[in-house]
Amino acid sequence: MTAAQPNLPYRLITGPDDETFCERVSAALADGYRLNGSPSLAFNGAGRMIAAQALVLDIAVDKSGALR
Repeated sequence: MTAAQPNLPYRLITGPDDETFCERVSAALADGYRLNGSPSLAFNGAGRMIAAQALVLDIAVDKSGALR
């Protein structure tokens, strides 16, 4: 996330299962996100494993999904 972007209460990080993916998840954790569920892995048919990890930020959100 950049300084100009608000932190979204939910993020799904996806990408090849490599060091860069782990760095992206680690950076989100350092920004205050927490893991939401287990990671998922899928084979893309082109020789790579693709990983996905959901993360949530504990912030106030109203019923419309708007940040308070």
